[in-house]
Amino acid sequence: MVGMFDELNIRSAVSYALTLILLGSLWGVAIFNWRSIHLLNEPPMDPSPLKRFSSEDELRAFLNRSSPGSTIFYGPLGWQIPRGPVSPTQALSAKMAAIPEALDYSGTNIQVEGVDEADLVKTDGRYIYISANGSIVIVRAHPPENAEVLSSIPLNRSVGEIFLNGDKLAVFLPEGPPKHVFTSRRLMAPQFEAQTIVKIFDITDRAHPVEERSIEVDGHYLSSRMIGEYIYLVTIQPAYLKGGEPVTPKIRTRELAVTIPVSSIYYANYTDSSYAYTNIFSMSILEPGRPLNHESFLVGASSCIYVSTGHIYITVPRYDQQGAGRVEKTSIYKIRIDDGKIIYLAGGEVPGWVLNQFSMDEFDGYFRIATTMGRPWGEAVRLRNNVYILNSSLGITGRLEGLAPGEEVYSARFIGSRCYLVTFKKVDPLFVLDLSSPTNPKVLGKLKIPGYSNYLHPYDEGHLIGIGKETVEAEGGELAWYQGVKISLFDVSDVENPKELAKYTVGDRGTDTPVLRDHKALLFIGSRSMLVLPILEARINPGAYPGGVPPNAQGNYVYQGAYIFRISLEGGIELLGRITHMDGVDDLARSGLYFESPYAVKRALHIEDTIYTISDRMIKMNSLETLKEVKRVILP
Repeated sequence: MVGMFDELNIRSAVSYALTLILLGSLWGVAIFNWRSIHLLNEPPMDPSPLKRFSSEDELRAFLNRSSPGSTIFYGPLGWQIPRGPVSPTQALSAKMAAIPEALDYSGTNIQVEGVDEADLVKTDGRYIYISANGSIVIVRAHPPENAEVLSSIPLNRSVGEIFLNGDKLAVFLPEGPPKHVFTSRRLMAPQFEAQTIVKIFDITDRAHPVEERSIEVDGHYLSSRMIGEYIYLVTIQPAYLKGGEPVTPKIRTRELAVTIPVSSIYYANYTDSSYAYTNIFSMSILEPGRPLNHESFLVGASSCIYVSTGHIYITVPRYDQQGAGRVEKTSIYKIRIDDGKIIYLAGGEVPGWVLNQFSMDEFDGYFRIATTMGRPWGEAVRLRNNVYILNSSLGITGRLEGLAPGEEVYSARFIGSRCYLVTFKKVDPLFVLDLSSPTNPKVLGKLKIPGYSNYLHPYDEGHLIGIGKETVEAEGGELAWYQGVKISLFDVSDVENPKELAKYTVGDRGTDTPVLRDHKALLFIGSRSMLVLPILEARINPGAYPGGVPPNAQGNYVYQGAYIFRISLEGGIELLGRITHMDGVDDLARSGLYFESPYAVKRALHIEDTIYTISDRMIKMNSLETLKEVKRVILP
């Protein structure tokens, strides 16, 4: 494979290189960036279902097969996606960078140990790095008495998540509003032309960060991971014809714009109502001179990904028309990642659709995935849930099908040879599944209780924490009314008889926490058995309902802040206290309870004996022992 350049780009490269030689050192930066983009990807090691295009004509013919019927989009920015919030991941915290002294501090909540996830807030135990208000703010955090803003990097645009690795900071800047484009088929189809910018800063001097690299790639930001020094970025980009020519992914730096050649694009040979590229890029956060790697897959827009230390699994929802109904399937593509290399390995398929990345896992060379078949509003197919075990080639070796008919997956957690699965419609069955035999998975036990858990977090080897909603069954129907936020402690040590040891409900109907959608908003300090959640609490005034409060009554918002719990096997779940950023702020900021206040607590972390709560406008420091305020820092 030649690399990222087609024949025209190569001719331009030769001419450009001669010019660079003549100009000498004045153009050193341009040479540097040219080398940093160009890369030869290794071919796939094994035969696979995906092919590469041989020419632009082949790609053009492929895109012209698009059905003129209704368009279905999947992915970010309001595209149609499988049910439920597209949550990310969690497991044990990871400390990324070495620091001068060993401090006890919390890292980002991640799914796979050794695989970091980008977030709005990062810390190295001495400083806190925050993405807020169109800027990156660096705060001296420890000791808390000396906390202060050291620097602010104004980026003057929407700022996404960040990565931290030693003295390097990477920032994602999603760009480009959705817009309508006329396709060559003269259909007014929504095409989401957007780019994702990655900026890498040297923060050796925290008071004076220096931008080292800026890369712009096509597509909406879907997700990212960092393993060692390499960042893996996944974007989604619609594929269509513009003026009769196929639109293909591009990469840009300040000096160059490079189009990914058609001959390097993988594709799945299927007909769809709309096509999309899933682009994967890798780059070193520590060494800007190292080349950027890439692969593009014309397989449809990924709904979510799972990443282990050695592989990326892309999932793409599919629909097959069978008679009067549609059969839902999920295509899975396995990509090997190794020191920045991106190597396609295999493809497979399972029935049903995937809720989020917690519905997937890699263990002992096998890939496990939980899916739901059917839709709650559909009539042709009744809801049912499945768990599949796939081998290294993504062939199905074992299956459990038809779990909890009429319900759907609300959360899943794979831990070793077990899977914990929560389904829901009126009550919450928690299934304990044994996956130790890849060819013969089986149900060990289940527990039915009111409410449900959107997220499951390991407490210890035999216990789980569930975060979800309390519910009340509706009379005369198959529905349930959501109530307040519920924290549960489950005992799964007796696998055939799981139990709910304790539960705590915050607020009434309308109460919310971002943990239901984003696991990275949760802080669990295992050494102290402390759980911290940002919660927006709603309360119902019983006096407004003389005849009794109906289960569908909505509460009014009364409080927003971090709720701190102690969870223990002996004492259950105890609320230790709350920390808000809305005390002492003006009425306009407090009214943000109903909208989105800049003083709404989004994240919490701890360094030594101090808990730090973070909103867009403030960091507040409180003692972990007493929860008394130590200091607050106002953010620019």
